Amino acid sequence: MRGTTRTVAVAVMSAAALLAAGCGSGSGSGSTTAGKDGGEITIHGCTPENPFVPANTNETCGGNVLDAVLAKLVHYNPDTAAPENDIADAIETKDNQTFTIKLKKGYKFQDGTEVKAHNFVDAWNWNRDGKNGTLNSYFFDPIEGSADMDCGPGADKKPDCTAHPAKASKLSGLKVVDDYTFTIKTTEKVSNLPVRLGYTAFAPLPDSFFADGGKSFGTKPIGAGPYTFEKYDQGSQIALVKNKDYSGKFPGHADKLTFKIYTDTEAAYKDVQAGQLDLLDSIPTSALAGDKYKTDLPDRNLNKPVGVFQSIAFPKATADPTYQNKDLRHALSMAIDRDTIIKQVLNNTKKPATGWVSPVVDGYKAGACGDYCKYDKAKAKEAFTKAGGYNGTITLSYNANGDHKAWTEAVCNSIKDALGVTCVATPIAEFSDFRKQINSGTMKGMFRTGWQMDYPSIENFLAPLYGTGAGSNDSGYSNPDFDKKLTEAAAATDPATANKDYQDAEALLAADMPVIPMWYSTATVGWSDKVTNVKVTPFGTFDLSAVSLK
Repeated sequence: MRGTTRTVAVAVMSAAALLAAGCGSGSGSGSTTAGKDGGEITIHGCTPENPFVPANTNETCGGNVLDAVLAKLVHYNPDTAAPENDIADAIETKDNQTFTIKLKKGYKFQDGTEVKAHNFVDAWNWNRDGKNGTLNSYFFDPIEGSADMDCGPGADKKPDCTAHPAKASKLSGLKVVDDYTFTIKTTEKVSNLPVRLGYTAFAPLPDSFFADGGKSFGTKPIGAGPYTFEKYDQGSQIALVKNKDYSGKFPGHADKLTFKIYTDTEAAYKDVQAGQLDLLDSIPTSALAGDKYKTDLPDRNLNKPVGVFQSIAFPKATADPTYQNKDLRHALSMAIDRDTIIKQVLNNTKKPATGWVSPVVDGYKAGACGDYCKYDKAKAKEAFTKAGGYNGTITLSYNANGDHKAWTEAVCNSIKDALGVTCVATPIAEFSDFRKQINSGTMKGMFRTGWQMDYPSIENFLAPLYGTGAGSNDSGYSNPDFDKKLTEAAAATDPATANKDYQDAEALLAADMPVIPMWYSTATVGWSDKVTNVKVTPFGTFDLSAVSLK
């Protein structure tokens, strides 16, 4: 859940591809015993990096909460990820450049006000306004006038909205036609824009949001979704209650959802076994070994391929210029024995990555990384020598409240063995602190990164992560040729042509290695004996509209 780059387009993920991805060790659903309405369901949660402002939430800790509170123009089918109209009554276009959005009447925010066209237009203008500096402003860049929303650079080359304010505070490509109709005009043709409109950043905002620039909203968000935000006890829990006025098609069964915040996955796992936690989205490494979790949670576990990609990123040049050496990055990638780590540490619950795009999306092409993603001690050592080696200790940082200790240590051991250099896995206590260091550009050394697709598209695995200036471009990568390919893909109206352009863009990443591809994820989850109808979506999240108490 991220983004902020200059060029965007969409290629549709086929339903067939996603349905195929759901096969294998899990179908996406757990037990289907008849459940009941009411009661409270508890969910494994973590500490959000930022306040709950949609345009500034680009990580799952806050995003999972907002997805239950907000309603958007479209909703992604929990089985296929195909977009289905939600607040939108119709999304129409004749040329893939001008889109007319017609809204259903009667949708209400949780403060009682009705959702109207201006709530989308005002929200998107605020989200893209340069002076607000939102992490997700990237998603609005295809809209006409977006370039005029950027502040000019200051002496440090960073945006300085005081000395160099943006030319405009509104997107010229957005127009309110009437209370229930607005139009979007994009700078260039954008194939299948509707696919993207179910992402969190495109949610409407109530009029009250703008009274204080979202400060109050950030502590208690107001949406039009199935659940209302009740309270956030920092470090403890985030509680949501059913929205009694919800008029959409995706209501939940439980009266209350509580995201319990854990700093240790082992503790969360024990709570699931004891019935103190209902939904766990990550089985700890200790329980993966020998399929122990299948014995601990009989008929209460699931393993399913999902649109999640794991990698190791490098620090920005301002934090540590050493890693700008391409030969060093290639050496480190070839020094990692992915197959052995997946087998011995992760119990074969992942698949070694051969590129930067997940296999669950249409357009995926195996082998984009070439030999650079294959374990080869001799070639790794050769590249390492060519790079001039590394002076000092290589570090690999990870958030300690996730289950990353074992595999990051295994990665460092593999690097030590192959290159003869000291490598240390370095924990950072909270995910929120971990991400703050990354987003501020102060993270030194390598660090783990993961990407959960925002919408079903090959583009979503490329542009938000590696486009110049992208908000989730954690390593500060920039390649004009890569950006050009994204632009060409954005203009393609034929999905096959767009996919080919995106594949060409991905091929350029192999030479530069902006991040090290590690593996494609599967959702390995567990649940308590109190709940039923547990389903995992293609995004790797629980379908909270399906699960219920027994």
